[in-house]
Amino acid sequence: MIEEVHLFGVYLPAALAWGAIAFLLAWLLRGRLLRLPLQRLLWHPALAELALFALLWWGVAVLADHFHPDWLMS
Repeated sequence: MIEEVHLFGVYLPAALAWGAIAFLLAWLLRGRLLRLPLQRLLWHPALAELALFALLWWGVAVLADHFHPDWLMS
């Protein structure tokens, strides 16, 4: 498991970096998902967006652990 990410001379917790990437992906997908009629059928669309963020965060973390390049590792 990758513990820290070295970014421009600063060590960041890996969870923070993967969470930021997941947030950006969720933000980009949010605009497209709002255009779908599925959003009108949901009881709480914010819960669906939170679930999307959590799944993206999990997916980014799994991919990062699987394909961990050496320059990201501390």
